[in-house]
Amino acid sequence: MQFRILGPVEVHDERTGLRILPTGAKQRALLGALVVKSGQIVSVHRLIDELWGEHPPANATNALQAHVARLRRLLPVPHVGSGEPHHEWIVTRSLGYVLRLGRATTDAERFSRLAAEGRAAAVSDPGHAAELLRQALALWRGPALEGSVRGDICAAEATQLEENRLTALEALYDACLRAARHDEITGELEELTADHPMRERFYDLLMVALYRCGRQAEALGVYDRARKRLAHELGVEPGPVLRGRMEAILHHDPSLAVPGPADPPQASVRSLPRPAGDEDVPDSGHQATVVSLTDEIARLRRRVERLSLEQEALIRRFDLLSSQAPARAR
Repeated sequence: MQFRILGPVEVHDERTGLRILPTGAKQRALLGALVVKSGQIVSVHRLIDELWGEHPPANATNALQAHVARLRRLLPVPHVGSGEPHHEWIVTRSLGYVLRLGRATTDAERFSRLAAEGRAAAVSDPGHAAELLRQALALWRGPALEGSVRGDICAAEATQLEENRLTALEALYDACLRAARHDEITGELEELTADHPMRERFYDLLMVALYRCGRQAEALGVYDRARKRLAHELGVEPGPVLRGRMEAILHHDPSLAVPGPADPPQASVRSLPRPAGDEDVPDSGHQATVVSLTDEIARLRRRVERLSLEQEALIRRFDLLSSQAPARAR
């Protein structure tokens, strides 16, 4: 069994192919909230607020009990003679209700696991990382908890899941660039910059992909488009990462080059002392050191860019939590 929330809320029996879709917005919101808080007791008060908001019915507790009873009848039970033990999905506690998954899973958990594996493999095996991330993103059937967002529980989870999806997309296209698949992703990145015009990372990835395809002028045009959009919508200039990318493209920075099939570890190269009397012989060790230092600088620059992106993600997360704080306090 799998409880799915990466799209409309539904229950899917992977053995039989049976799909169970709650009818009615309140049934969907109830199941969505219980799945989001699976394994945790969700109080009657919070569930009433989730289903009815500021306008609950006079007999809200009884109405909630009726919805829970209908949802219990909707969830599957083992067939007689199947030999499978009975599992009570929704358990009543003194303070509220809890959904027990047992051996069942959620698509959100699978998405998180595949995305984490993909990010972990990005440096050592970017091709495999891209495949894992595409598998993770293929689990999405639409906006998270579509049709279930009526209260704070589902709204907060839907927002966080959408952020996780966008982060996975960024990791996917970064892995594609590492795997030298820049020519395959320009169209997809063009769509993402149009769909998410305030997300600078998509512009950044698109600029690199276009540059590697020999389309420098178009890459610089993407920066100009991002700058105008950010100025118009937010009244701000592009961040340091995107500005740095534009300057790197203008100067044909070596860090933008397509990675080799198997880049060896770039350890420091020490020049050996020259024998006496060889002052006029070209110092190949010195040249190797210069090349190594250049590579090291490029690698450090990429590291700074990654840290800047992580900082921006943390700031967005902080802003999200801050905006939700008044609603939770209510």
